[in-house]
Amino acid sequence: MNPILIVDDNEQILEILTQYIRAEGWPYLTAVSGEEALSLFDAASPSLILLDIMLPGIDGLEVCRRIRSVSQVPILMITARDEDADRILGLDIGADDYIVKPFSPSVVMAHIRAIMRRMPAQSGNETLVIGSLSIHLPSLSVTLDGHRLSLTRKEVELLYTLAASPGRVFTRDNLLTIVWGYEHAGNYRAVDSHIKRLRQKLDAYPHDFFTIATVWGTGYKFERNLP
Repeated sequence: MNPILIVDDNEQILEILTQYIRAEGWPYLTAVSGEEALSLFDAASPSLILLDIMLPGIDGLEVCRRIRSVSQVPILMITARDEDADRILGLDIGADDYIVKPFSPSVVMAHIRAIMRRMPAQSGNETLVIGSLSIHLPSLSVTLDGHRLSLTRKEVELLYTLAASPGRVFTRDNLLTIVWGYEHAGNYRAVDSHIKRLRQKLDAYPHDFFTIATVWGTGYKFERNLP
């Protein structure tokens, strides 16, 4: 696997995280600024990024924006901020998940293992086709009406999960468990934020043959309108 990129300007946090990641046998790189993080991202194509928000120079949110504009690599934000607005902003610009300082390193490792488990294989033909919608999960490739969509990993996984079981109502807890890969009870904003962005991207092209419907008070479902 490509290295995990750990981005934090706190040397103690870097040391703790690298010790735990090394113990798992994973390769890693470290950066202490936004500029260094972007340089290592370009050079090493990391498998996953642990990204602090409060960085000197280019902050973590801007780093996330720039990386997400060109890559669907999983990004796990680690921050001292605990405000809902900050979490929502991070998720809206493409972060896959959030961990708030102070944190337990073992919890961070559990998040990383969960993300790794959810990574599609690099080979295979796991393709779902519904009308002009095509989802190839291994490559995170989605086309609609002949157009390639720019979706994040979580958006692709949400769409695939819903579309693979048309008519089934998924609660937010269902989706958190299936897509995020671990129990994250109560973090419904993460699901709602990803669904909102997914709908916006799908709405750029005609798709009257399906809809992602809200089941009020419960969750979401994929409705097929094909004849």
